[in-house]
Amino acid sequence: QVHLVESGGGLVQAGGSLRLSCAASGSIFSINAMGWHRQAPGKQRELVAIHISSGSTNYRDSVKGRFTISRDNAKNSVYLQMNSLKPEDTAIYYCNAVLQQIGGGDWGSYWGQGTQVTVSS
Repeated sequence: QVHLVESGGGLVQAGGSLRLSCAASGSIFSINAMGWHRQAPGKQRELVAIHISSGSTNYRDSVKGRFTISRDNAKNSVYLQMNSLKPEDTAIYYCNAVLQQIGGGDWGSYWGQGTQVTVSS
């Protein structure tokens, strides 16, 4: 069993900052990528940022220069520092990990339960 738990969401005024955290636990052998997605009401879930095990990162255009993803491999954790937040960043943010469980087998994609981020104007 694998569990991803997010924390750090909340209500913030436009221009403010929040830091999201996500920790993966359970029977984890190796993690390839960890990232953050978000889903606003009435919209599809979209990729916000991703951190690959090689160290490379990728961001959606609308958050470049404002958001920073980082990872602590020793803690199986990923973070998202969000600065200069805008009302359009309001969404439920989900942590995602692509990993292989102990005992081998296929790589799988796992999701956290989500954390609400609300940015007021």
